[in-house]
Amino acid sequence: MPRIAEARAGAEPTSPRQRARRQAILKVAAEIAATTGLERVQMHEVAKSAGVAIATLYRYFPSKTHLFTALMADQIEGFAARVPERPAGTSPEDAVFETLGSATRNLLRRPALATAMIQSANAARASTVPDLGRIDSGFLDLLLHAWGVAEPTEHHITRLRLLILLWYGVLQSRLNERLTPQEADADLRMACHLLLAPDPDTG
Repeated sequence: MPRIAEARAGAEPTSPRQRARRQAILKVAAEIAATTGLERVQMHEVAKSAGVAIATLYRYFPSKTHLFTALMADQIEGFAARVPERPAGTSPEDAVFETLGSATRNLLRRPALATAMIQSANAARASTVPDLGRIDSGFLDLLLHAWGVAEPTEHHITRLRLLILLWYGVLQSRLNERLTPQEADADLRMACHLLLAPDPDTG
């Protein structure tokens, strides 16, 4: 499990040059982790490959936990931007299932990187790793859109929160090869229908 080196949030880029530098760091970190896994990622190697000083890397990302949590937040936001509109005739529950299934397949293309991001997000504290909030809000917005809920109530949010927690478990089981792709899909589909079925009282 990654260790948070400092109990502080990373700096936010404020200029196009700084944002480009931050993205270069994230791109290099993803490439290294996809090949070596989280434990073998060295921050000095990331800095060197990204062409930045080690102090610059630590300014934006005080630890590997910050680095890979930010990467997961960026990936979720990027994925959300590419999700197509729900096809006509697709139920809301099936649309959410298809979105989760697509996210799973996207992450499993690089399993070592997916493991690195999940381990980092699990180790992060919201008070010192603000990108953890980006993951939570990004995923909720993505699934609310798929579900077709424009004005969510707390009941909607709670149901999706439970579904996301279950999805993390299914994804981890796929990474550990404890579930086959068919079993994972069946579990996710059942969860979507059980948790998101229309409620006559709350909608």
